[in-house]
Amino acid sequence: MKSATGAMTLAEMKEFASFPAATQRYVRRSLDIGLDRDDALQRWSRDPVETASIRAQAHVYRRLPDLRAMVPDESGLEAIEPFLAPLISISAFDLGQGRLTSFSAYRFLYERLIGADVRPWLPAAFCSSAALPHLHPDLRRKLLQSISEAAATASGWSNRAPGFFPKWVEKVDAAVLPH
Repeated sequence: MKSATGAMTLAEMKEFASFPAATQRYVRRSLDIGLDRDDALQRWSRDPVETASIRAQAHVYRRLPDLRAMVPDESGLEAIEPFLAPLISISAFDLGQGRLTSFSAYRFLYERLIGADVRPWLPAAFCSSAALPHLHPDLRRKLLQSISEAAATASGWSNRAPGFFPKWVEKVDAAVLPH
């Protein structure tokens, strides 16, 4: 059991490492904000524009605790509107930032922000958000082309919780390391 868990965590680390640097940064920042891990403004803000973006994201992410509490089961059609509408709104904000440029990056972030139970709902929320008119047509095209047929038409989803939650890592000066 432990080797399977370790292998899955390693696979999650490899997936995260495959994302562009800007996506990795945005995922870590988003997890700090969404999971209330660290002072995101102090850690991530490099200029007034980024400060405003972090504040806006924190405002949008205030809905996450409610979403976590209302994730419907796969057949919970009666619960779609109160759950999916805010999920699409939050997703539209994140996709509009231009740092999540694929379904896999989006899924990676959201299964950590909300939990494993959200997986069945992510293709619908992603496609809905990626098709919204506030995104540039080129970005819409790139996002919508990034979701595979397998992801869009999956017949089932894992309920295994993610094991890897990337965090900020301080840079280490290699010259100072012992040899």
